[in-house]
Amino acid sequence: MVSRAAKVLLIGLLGMFYQGTQLPPPKDNDSPDGVQVSPRVRLRDGRYLAYREKGVPKDQAKHIIIIVHGFGSSKDMNFLAPQELIDELGICILQYDRAGYGESEPNPKRSLKSEALDIEELADQLQIGSKFYVIGVSMGSCATWSCLNYIPNRLAGVAMIAPVINYQWPSFPESLIKKDYRRKLIKCAILLAKYFPRLLLWWVTQKWLPSNSVIEKNPAFFNKRDIDILETIPGFPMLSKEKLREQVVFDTLKDDWLVAFGNWEFDPLKLSNPFSQNTSSAHIWQGYEDKVVPSQIQRFVTEKLPWIQYHEVPDGGHLIVHYSGVCEAILKALLLGEQNLSYKPRSGVFVS
Repeated sequence: MVSRAAKVLLIGLLGMFYQGTQLPPPKDNDSPDGVQVSPRVRLRDGRYLAYREKGVPKDQAKHIIIIVHGFGSSKDMNFLAPQELIDELGICILQYDRAGYGESEPNPKRSLKSEALDIEELADQLQIGSKFYVIGVSMGSCATWSCLNYIPNRLAGVAMIAPVINYQWPSFPESLIKKDYRRKLIKCAILLAKYFPRLLLWWVTQKWLPSNSVIEKNPAFFNKRDIDILETIPGFPMLSKEKLREQVVFDTLKDDWLVAFGNWEFDPLKLSNPFSQNTSSAHIWQGYEDKVVPSQIQRFVTEKLPWIQYHEVPDGGHLIVHYSGVCEAILKALLLGEQNLSYKPRSGVFVS
């Protein structure tokens, strides 16, 4: 039997991938009076994707960025870029609800490839041009890796913020991941989600599991700066026992988890640089004290892919997208090639 501590860690691990933004409750695509809640595009397979725009109007923008939200989040997640910088650089930001999240319809055939193709079709329907930037947050980085593999010709540049990794990527040496407890917990969650979804649903809604407020203050999951951030943002409402009892919410999270941590059709660590020198860029932004993805694993990824620039927030945990100044530094690095020395990788003992 799995110990109670392991069960608590598993539900905590599920919670950690959520980026502190609230998923709206399930609702019809139209409000009761027939007025559409958010703008949407209809995809070739008939599904609708909801999206929102902010910044400079897209027909006047110099740079168009599509932001891919993480596990349990939505198009309404915060991206704390200064308005002055957005105006100065002429940035249009598009945020959309991934399949099954928020106001977007589920994709029963969800896959890594479908994540990239949804982004490409969103871009085409909104007529934003042949190239655009993609920023993936946490589990949204899976879609970003997929774009690098399936639609590299459409990318002007990419950034991944606290990107999750898949322990099944073939290029990981056993010595790097053998003792990582997260690997076993994710494997357990995959088995439950794939073969025993009803048991998983029963498990994560049990009263003996800790509440979200307890998880959010647990130093096993978050560093001090993350815990301070969680005092100011909504936390993990989608992962409450009440929300998880809603079938559409549970199925969306389950399917997203299976795609992210199941078998991938390609090995990201063997991707070639799709960008011409000095014309585009790829970046990974990582918290040194991230307890979801250890920084030494993220460093290994960028050592295997030297065309990806690595930035590290010295006192950062997994929620660095919410830290003051980080989003500004991300945009300046991605669009201008500016390097902030405050985020130069440090040497020393890694957080396990």
